[in-house]
Amino acid sequence: MTFSRPFSYLILACVIVFNIQSCNDEPYEIIPVVDSDSDGILDDFDNCPFISNPNQLDDDKDGIGNLCDDDFINTENTPLAICKNGFADIYPCNDYDLMANIPLTIFGATAGNDCWGWTDTTTGKEYALMATSHNTAFIDITEPTAPIYLGNLPTATSSSPWRDVKVYKDHAFVVADCSLGNDPNCNDNHGMQVFDLTRLRNVPNPPETFTADTHFTEFGKAHNIVINEDSGYAYIVGANRSSTYLGGPIFINIQDPKNPVAEGGFSEGGYSHDAQVVTYNGPDSDYSGKEILIGSNENEVVIADVTDKANPTIISTISYANVWYAHQGWFTQDMKYFILGDELDEARAGNNTRTVVFDFTDLDNPAFHFDYYGESAAIDHNGYVKNDTYYFASYRAGVRMLNISNIGNSSFTEVGYFDTYPTNNGTEFNGAWSIYPYFSSGNIIVSDLDRGLFIIRKSGS
Repeated sequence: MTFSRPFSYLILACVIVFNIQSCNDEPYEIIPVVDSDSDGILDDFDNCPFISNPNQLDDDKDGIGNLCDDDFINTENTPLAICKNGFADIYPCNDYDLMANIPLTIFGATAGNDCWGWTDTTTGKEYALMATSHNTAFIDITEPTAPIYLGNLPTATSSSPWRDVKVYKDHAFVVADCSLGNDPNCNDNHGMQVFDLTRLRNVPNPPETFTADTHFTEFGKAHNIVINEDSGYAYIVGANRSSTYLGGPIFINIQDPKNPVAEGGFSEGGYSHDAQVVTYNGPDSDYSGKEILIGSNENEVVIADVTDKANPTIISTISYANVWYAHQGWFTQDMKYFILGDELDEARAGNNTRTVVFDFTDLDNPAFHFDYYGESAAIDHNGYVKNDTYYFASYRAGVRMLNISNIGNSSFTEVGYFDTYPTNNGTEFNGAWSIYPYFSSGNIIVSDLDRGLFIIRKSGS
């Protein structure tokens, strides 16, 4: 039998189509790309896949990263003073060791105030940012028992008892407040300094005196700066009470860190001493995805929706019994509760250290939940939540650590402390100002008004 040439071509085309279709029908495996700890190293190649370690350090060469290796002995984490029998050297303690202490004189300062931290995701190094009376100091604490003072960014104006620093996109943002509003010599022009932290990777002759990459001057003094890293906005709080927004939050777009842009502000809630701003994912579904500001506004707490910078709105406000000065607070991890410190109640009402807890399940109807009282009458200051622990500075009582896992049953338990002011736990403004507990290594930094920078770690960690 013979076939015509066109018919032969038709058969060949059918064979090709069949083969192609058969190949497409074959099952194939999708290989997932997973980076569980978000350190830039895929799990298949990561020597410590569930703990961020971008530098992949493996000092004993056993294929397991130092941070995950149970048999690795890290001499860098051998404390300067172990917490034993209630003391680490001269400092009262419970379950927290002293790694290092750098006095204020090293920084060329007379007083310490706030602190924050930065982890360089490229190198894995950790840095303490210590705000002082005269400057902002930068310290490499990657080896916590051998910290390296790299230098400082001097104040933009005069010395100040209040300086605040936060971090976004590898840049530090610094503000300062030079008076309570009644000092005729107060220089009101500090504004916001922006410093590129990647410059700290190569400092050939530390300590160096740095200059700011940007000096933003569309506001003057400010008591604090708050940053929502999810949105790329900074919120300036505690500016001059006679300024445009009366000391309420000023909105600054810092998505391009060296080129900040002012986008309005919010005066309706009154003067805001401090705040936390989050992209909300808590229990109140009415506000899911909204940018929510919680302002500690002296005599009350203000909850506001600041998603639309041209039209910020107050959601609700709440005060509490024996309010003296609503100072600063922080959400729990699930955003169900808000933990607040009142800075003046110990001195003016005579109570022991009080921590005020609110139930924010319904942002439209916040409710008082309970008061927690400490064992001394020391004044509480800045506090932050990490997982089920509330870390807060308590001036002469040092820093305290509370287990808050039973918060639903109106119960906290103190599980640790490190007292940077060993003389006493009196009701005075000396000692621990702030604490930063967010380094993945376990290093914790504490800024002390009198004794400078402390680096501590949980015992045995």
